[in-house]
Amino acid sequence: MDFRSLPKIELHAHLSGSISRDCLHNIWLQKKEREETTLEDPLIEMPADEFDYDLDSFFPLFSRYIYVLCNDLSSLIYTTNSVLEDFQADGVVYLELRTTPRAIPSANITKHDYVQTILDCVSKFNASSSMKTNLILSIDRRNDLSTALEVVDLALRFRGQGVVGIDLCGDPAVGDVATFQQAFEHAKRHNIKITIHFAEAPQSSTPKELWKLLSYNPDRIGHVINVPDDVKEEIVQRRLGLELCLSCNVHARMITGTYSDHHFGWWRETGCPIALSTDDVGVFGSNLSNEYALIAEHFGLDKKEICDLARGAIETIFGNEKEKQRLREIMWK
Repeated sequence: MDFRSLPKIELHAHLSGSISRDCLHNIWLQKKEREETTLEDPLIEMPADEFDYDLDSFFPLFSRYIYVLCNDLSSLIYTTNSVLEDFQADGVVYLELRTTPRAIPSANITKHDYVQTILDCVSKFNASSSMKTNLILSIDRRNDLSTALEVVDLALRFRGQGVVGIDLCGDPAVGDVATFQQAFEHAKRHNIKITIHFAEAPQSSTPKELWKLLSYNPDRIGHVINVPDDVKEEIVQRRLGLELCLSCNVHARMITGTYSDHHFGWWRETGCPIALSTDDVGVFGSNLSNEYALIAEHFGLDKKEICDLARGAIETIFGNEKEKQRLREIMWK
């Protein structure tokens, strides 16, 4: 089966984590020539065959390197366009890209500017592309309440321009999710869709945290790895959309074992809609076509089952009914 030609939906892709190493290398070359960086070449910092970033090495990769390299308007535009082109080339027909609004004072970029710049790139790309993209704004677990409320306000401000939801993400060893209750209540009051990184690591999978996150009434949850039975029952009863990421979980050793041990096999039998996703293709090196190939290989799915899996994500997108209908027409041909 040609997985690249399969029309696919990607719902759990982080913008900065989806930047290819070649794209980062091109930015580095330009900045090196202008003597604007002292960073190591990305192809040395992130070797082509290095994908096994665990949770201890993954998050510092962004704070000490990727964010430092991509720290101005031109690099933000260049990387956003590159990410969009990569997903389209892989046969993605609908993309929800997520990012944490980031101020870059050294370049006089506010969080508003940051979001507007990405949306401008998305709008131009959508106008000439068969792939349609919407944006999700992320609350980082390191944030305080005022910063989280600022993210919700930005989502409200840009809702008419392509922002379709908010996310809770970040280092699972950091923060207290109860901090964000008012922000998620604010989002729900204004009918903003919610997705949450859920039970990603043992330290973020206590019953107290998981039930608190479910009290925020998310529309989708991502990863869902370390989930107790009573919480599983609640998720199944709600038929929550699940964003599952094989390669990320295996390479980062977030699960025990390998691809065939992934919890996709358990969740697949529950009736919850699944959106197979990449998470951070630039870091873990597996595009969405490869994720489907891995699922087919390790779980024995035939062509019909693969197509059904891909179509199953349609009803969980945060896009509107018109977009869902467009995807039904494409994916049921």
